[in-house]
Formats: sequence, C-alpha cells, structure tokens
Amino acid sequence: MKKKSSRLIRINEEIKKELSNLIRTELKDPRVNPMTTVVNVHTTSDLKHCKVFISVLGNEEDKEETVNALNKASSFIRTEIARLINLRNTPELKFIKDDSIEQSIHMSKIIDEISKKDE
Repeated sequence: MKKKSSRLIRINEEIKKELSNLIRTELKDPRVNPMTTVVNVHTTSDLKHCKVFISVLGNEEDKEETVNALNKASSFIRTEIARLINLRNTPELKFIKDDSIEQSIHMSKIIDEISKKDE
C-alpha cells in the first residue's frame, strides 16, 4: 500500500476543517441534521475526487436524509471549498455515512457490562 504524502495529509485536514465549518454555518438545508460531524476525508492523489465520511446523530432516516442532502449540495460546497482553499484542482465531493463512532460507543458499553459482571 502506498504511503500518503504529507502534502495530501495536510490537504485532507484542511478540507475536513473547512467542510465542518461550512456544514455548521453556511448550509441552510433543513434536511441536514445539525448534529453532523465530518469524521474523515480521503482525497485521491490527483485531487480529482474526495470521499467525505460523516457521522450523524439521530435515527437511520435522519442519517440517510443528511447524506442525500449533502450529496445534492456538493457542487455548492465544492465551490465554497475552492474559494476557501487555494488548490489547483478542487476535488469532487462524495459524502458517505460513517457509523464508526456509534460502533465504538456500542463496543464500549459491551466492555463495561462484561467488566461489571467480572467484578
């Protein structure tokens, strides 16, 4: 597996920071849950495509609705990212639901239950 360059890591972090800000402050779409977090960003080395992993606090319907709304607004978000970050190419954004936070909370609860039984 190829190691990511430090430049690509910095670009991913910058995109993640700006996306978090945009989702929180600029998007006025009521379908986007206010409890949406950008978990991770993976940009291809040619800066053509970017996968944005988001976590949404809520039920499954809220999560799907938020992901769909963000994908519909991706051209607006991409334009804003281009304005905020000086890159030669601004990648196309694809938003993907990430349940890793919920899974880690669930695993933590299971571990706590097991440790209470052992005591």
